[in-house]
Amino acid sequence: MDNYYTEEELRWCEGGSNGLLPTRVTPSGVRVLKPGEVFVFGSNFEGNHLGGAARAAMEKFGAVQGIGEGLQGQSYGIPTMEGLKNMIPAIERFTSFARQHQELKFYVTAIGCGIAGYLAEEVAPYFLQAASFSNVFLPLSFWKVINAGEKEP
Repeated sequence: MDNYYTEEELRWCEGGSNGLLPTRVTPSGVRVLKPGEVFVFGSNFEGNHLGGAARAAMEKFGAVQGIGEGLQGQSYGIPTMEGLKNMIPAIERFTSFARQHQELKFYVTAIGCGIAGYLAEEVAPYFLQAASFSNVFLPLSFWKVINAGEKEP
């Protein structure tokens, strides 16, 4: 079963009608990963992967119960449940890791925007540096915040 993109995500993946939109969009439904691809999900410090993307990471992509942050199999956890002030340094560590591992492709989910309860407008700006890396894919909701002024004609 392939990964699932919405029609809007596919338009962005093609650069939009003006060809200027970012093309590195995380699919809404990440179901399979190829070697070298990593599923980036929101976690908690304790690594209790009980719901949402964290559960999918554990069931499908090698996340380890009891480990809340970092690379685990084909997944990378970023703690989101302990507040934004704790999430920001974890995002910075992820950004550094992604920079150091250009051989990997990172599919970032809308971390912090599910069970943790944040809005994309609150979290996406902290991925601005990572967004410049060719190996980092972001959810459409994050790209819309990062590229707020760039609309299709």
